[in-house]
Amino acid sequence: MRLFATVAGIALTFALSACGDSDMPAHEAGALEAAVAHEIGADPAMAAASAPRLEQLWVTTGFDAPEGAALGPDGSYFISNVAGDGSAKAGNGFVSKVGTDGTVLMLRWADGLNAPKGMTVLGDTLYVADIDQIVTFDAHSGTKQDTIPIDGAKMLNDMTVWKDEVLVSDSGTASIHRLTADGPQLLGYSTDWAGVNGVLGDGDRLLITTMAEGYLIDFRGADAEDILARGMKNADGVGLVPGGGYLVSSWPGQIHYVSEDGQVTTLQDTQEAGILQNDLSVFGDVVIVPNWMPGTVTAWRVVRD
Repeated sequence: MRLFATVAGIALTFALSACGDSDMPAHEAGALEAAVAHEIGADPAMAAASAPRLEQLWVTTGFDAPEGAALGPDGSYFISNVAGDGSAKAGNGFVSKVGTDGTVLMLRWADGLNAPKGMTVLGDTLYVADIDQIVTFDAHSGTKQDTIPIDGAKMLNDMTVWKDEVLVSDSGTASIHRLTADGPQLLGYSTDWAGVNGVLGDGDRLLITTMAEGYLIDFRGADAEDILARGMKNADGVGLVPGGGYLVSSWPGQIHYVSEDGQVTTLQDTQEAGILQNDLSVFGDVVIVPNWMPGTVTAWRVVRD
């Protein structure tokens, strides 16, 4: 199923950098409408019955606008701290290192960043999205290695590894970039990716979340893109759930479970309490969620009764 959108009656097509200036095939008319109709027919009671629950393991305080999480090579967690405005180049951002029990092993494990958000580890390198560039560090020592500008980027957000390449989403341009041996290249863009945020490589597919429409998308290429679920406004991080399904955070305060057939159940809603749920990540059966406000990181365990 291909995503379909129109503006003033003009069909918008998906673009991949590999296609150069050649024309892309038209989207299948009515695909989005069919997806919506399928989701409207979903039974909320069945969704709730199949959903797991989240058991809180720990909450650690003392962070400064924490946003992203990544798994370190020694099993600890890296937490990015924006430390100010998310678009300001003030040089106050840093990365913390946290143990599996929530102990802060080193608050400023790596610093000299602006507003770091998503992160990923490939080999011995930690990659950090920092507004319009990617900054790399030795994943063992925290020593800064390189700075990689992304031309035209406005708000680099989440990161992942897919097909042995590092990817980064740009929420400001509805695009995803990949790092290659020849430098950064555009993987793709689409107006249907407005507010693209979370990305997660999973075998031959890339999972994508969007803030504008709250989509969870299964992307496998220009001609293979499905909407798995919709309506999760301000969708942020995404993770795979042991036993099937997905977790998706919405940064204003929600954590959703999406079943394999696309039914959405909200497991947590802390918006009224002022607790944000940012770049959710799942490592095994443990869910790590930075809470930009009030400056905490929360660990959950996925439990199926």
